[in-house]
Amino acid sequence: MNKLKVEQQVSIISALVEGNSIRSIERMTGIHRDTIMRLGVKVGEGCQQLLDCEMRNLKCTDLQVDEIWSFVGKKQRSITKSDNPLTVGDQWTYVALDRDSKLIPAFRIGKRTRATTNAFIKDLSERLSNRVQLSSDGLKAYVEATEQAFGANVDFAQIVKSYEADPIGPGRYSPPKVSKTESWSVTGNPNPARICTSHVERQNLTMRMSMRRFTRLTNAFSKKLDNLKAAAALHFAHYNFVRIHSSIRVTPAMESGISDSIWTIQDLIEATNRYAIQGVK
Repeated sequence: MNKLKVEQQVSIISALVEGNSIRSIERMTGIHRDTIMRLGVKVGEGCQQLLDCEMRNLKCTDLQVDEIWSFVGKKQRSITKSDNPLTVGDQWTYVALDRDSKLIPAFRIGKRTRATTNAFIKDLSERLSNRVQLSSDGLKAYVEATEQAFGANVDFAQIVKSYEADPIGPGRYSPPKVSKTESWSVTGNPNPARICTSHVERQNLTMRMSMRRFTRLTNAFSKKLDNLKAAAALHFAHYNFVRIHSSIRVTPAMESGISDSIWTIQDLIEATNRYAIQGVK
């Protein structure tokens, strides 16, 4: 991996963030899949350090949070007594999205438990510099987590969507239609017109398209939890700093004032190398 030319590293990382699988990149580049995996994990771990340092003192105003399902090694129903239940089976990626700048200020991967939810919301609160409006789905753990992390310094509301029981015919695979939505204020005074989770739910689609291991109904899944975390960190760093969002015409990092330029893949790799060596910018 250390002998790869810069151009080769850029090609591999570019293919990874566009949703290509490890083996397809191996076929395209002629580079062994183990080398591709090691590079992806190394850059991903550097991206995690980059995000931890850069996503601070943020001036977000309207945040939405949601969680998306994936699995590691095997699905939950296939877990045996010899498996570690914390690192194998269902894993949930908690994501926060700023509605206006499209920035992803925080994410966390773990089981869909109260402990993971508390850690995610606490991490999110520590990255903000002002009071925000926060919207979530009806997961009860968010209420306790938000109270512990923000106290009364937040305008928090939840929204629940009800879906039609639409019969699915042979060969059809599509999400059901939303028939009704209900929302309620939990803390503070949230603006009813801004109570929404649709934008962060749309981010779920971006994740499934941009990370091969999140693609459903395929054999593309993570074999190790650390690989899943590295892939997610790479995705969110690329999304924040490199990828131009179509609705704002710049990157989310530029829109939120974190960066003054659009990064390239090479810029991202060089930045993660600095963080991996120094631990700071």
